[in-house]
Amino acid sequence: MNIVVLDGYTLNPGDLSWDDLKELGDTVVYERTPADRTVERIGNAEIVITNKTVIDRDVLDSCPSLRYVGVLATGYNVVDVETARERGITVTNVPSYGTSAVGQFAIALLLEICHHIGLHGRSVREGEWAESADFCYWKQPLIELDGKTMGIIGFGRIGRKTGQIAQALGMRVLAAGSRRVPERESETMQYVELDELLEKSDVISLHCPLSEKTRGIINRDSIARMKDGVIIINTSRGPLIVEEDLAQALSSGKVYAAGLDVVSVEPVQSDNPLLSARNCIITPHIAWAPKEARERLLEIAVGNVRSFCAGSPVNVVNREEK
Repeated sequence: MNIVVLDGYTLNPGDLSWDDLKELGDTVVYERTPADRTVERIGNAEIVITNKTVIDRDVLDSCPSLRYVGVLATGYNVVDVETARERGITVTNVPSYGTSAVGQFAIALLLEICHHIGLHGRSVREGEWAESADFCYWKQPLIELDGKTMGIIGFGRIGRKTGQIAQALGMRVLAAGSRRVPERESETMQYVELDELLEKSDVISLHCPLSEKTRGIINRDSIARMKDGVIIINTSRGPLIVEEDLAQALSSGKVYAAGLDVVSVEPVQSDNPLLSARNCIITPHIAWAPKEARERLLEIAVGNVRSFCAGSPVNVVNREEK
């Protein structure tokens, strides 16, 4: 069995091992693959592993030996799953590996907005505290979260983990999503419709998948329904937000601050309006990347390939409908 990893560097920059995958077949690992070399590098491989390298219809048409595509992520929009289904090619993803990591990161963005720890740490190192006439000072307003309301759009595994941490901080959680489980409700967590969430939340955290329904869900109109001074967190997908609308709301103060680990085009483009927006933290899509989470991701991805080779594929995202 010939196996090709098209873009292994972000998952494994050298601190993990590909040995378990290599035991399953003749394996070639590329750190990165330019779009114009995808077909060449796949060649006659039966199994391809990709993270962000696109496997579209043209690629699938040009690689007749291909039997399996494993995505090194939960989202699988980089693969034309319908064409793969037509060709009898199994496509799998890796669910659940980053639940704790991403939930933790969403709260880390929120806490940085509330306390400006990086700013104050740099200030001390630059000598401002040593020269201060008082025993303390703060360079930006500080925010206490206890008693405030977090609205979570998308209450799957990561949304729930974020909500658990928020509740531990004393916040009330309002959740909106496509599936409700009434047993999860409590005095500090209720399901609501999206309009109510927008109107009542002090913080809004995005954890929904990107779809035609959710694309641009944060836009001029939805922002207008939010509280003045709301905080927006996005560790899900960049296109959930209309970036020009958010930039304007940040500049006007309607939105107090935003913490974003994702943007609409990645890597971020130099003309992205959020780069110059007021009170906007942008990190380079790293919520998923603690070593512990990457170890789980690789373990599950190898298990996916092993199950496919054994004739019992798991985590398949393009099964034939019966």
